[in-house]
Amino acid sequence: MRSRYRHRLVLSFALTLVVATRLHADAVDDFVKAVMEQRHIPAISIAVIKDGAVVKTAGYGLANVEHNVGARPDTVYKIGSVSKQFIAAGVMLLVQDGKLAIDDRLSRHLQGTPTAWQDITLRHLLTHTSGLVREGPAFDPYKIQPDIDVITSAYSSPLLFKPGEQYVYSNVGYYVLAELIHRVSGKPWDAFLDERIFGPLGMTSTRATTVADIIQNRAGGYVWNADTLTNAENWPAVRPSGAFLSTAPDMAKWEAALQTDRILKASIREQMWTPVVLSNGRKYPYGFAWELDDFPPGGFTTGVTSIRHEGTIPGFRAAYTRLPKQGLAVIVLSNLDRAALDSIVAGIAVRYAPELMPAALQRWTESSLK
Repeated sequence: MRSRYRHRLVLSFALTLVVATRLHADAVDDFVKAVMEQRHIPAISIAVIKDGAVVKTAGYGLANVEHNVGARPDTVYKIGSVSKQFIAAGVMLLVQDGKLAIDDRLSRHLQGTPTAWQDITLRHLLTHTSGLVREGPAFDPYKIQPDIDVITSAYSSPLLFKPGEQYVYSNVGYYVLAELIHRVSGKPWDAFLDERIFGPLGMTSTRATTVADIIQNRAGGYVWNADTLTNAENWPAVRPSGAFLSTAPDMAKWEAALQTDRILKASIREQMWTPVVLSNGRKYPYGFAWELDDFPPGGFTTGVTSIRHEGTIPGFRAAYTRLPKQGLAVIVLSNLDRAALDSIVAGIAVRYAPELMPAALQRWTESSLK
């Protein structure tokens, strides 16, 4: 019964994809709204970039449910771990400046690290292959504290494996990278990124998350649980691993910059989008804060290269997918905790690159058979 239900869902989604590729641009709006209703997502804002130009921005639903405030293209959302690419870009800017090297040992720049950390390099931290635990034991979402306090709390935690042996996602690793940006640049990591990336690109709505400051067009975050929509927790602590607020148009400006040498040189960007090689010689599909797999995601081989990352933080879910061979990028920001956005990204992508349809149908058909 369950597999039959899943099969019906897949066929329904596949039909929606087909319709989205054949109708006018409003079909994207209809598709997004239909999925939002099905998945109880209060608001979504999107940006679509094709061949370097923004071809669509839109906002759907309610950014604030209690006050009946509609979402706009420039609604401000927390973007969770999509933020990691900015921390990685900050590190790579310092590499570009000649102040850091990717294979520098961490201990060269952060004194006092435990002996077990001596073989950890910046590459290991960027690719989640350091062996560090996922979270620093001192992390408290309701406590504002220096990043170094969270980092040092992990000193007593044994490494999960020898650096370079495996891939295991580590948020504390990105705390360390943010601390390195601070120490090497002499500026707080958010100020450094504002100076070198957000300011020059005109990303005026992108900044470190704050609870206290007034943020124009800020979305509320929500949780759908037991058929009820409730307000999500609003953590005062700012984690470098999921630090930023942003908008779909701001992220589109970042995407445009990633297609040029304006911020990062081509050789630097290429390093960020190269799969990590583990110590056993096997490649793992993760670069420097970017997942490197086939479109659509899900562990299927479709032959369509994607560069992407998702982000989750209480009340919000973000997805950013780049399809370089198609010259296409799709950015989807939402204000529902753990909202499933993959099919929305896929449905939008096939509208602007119909040649993706076979890969999308293959992925969803194979999913239904599991």
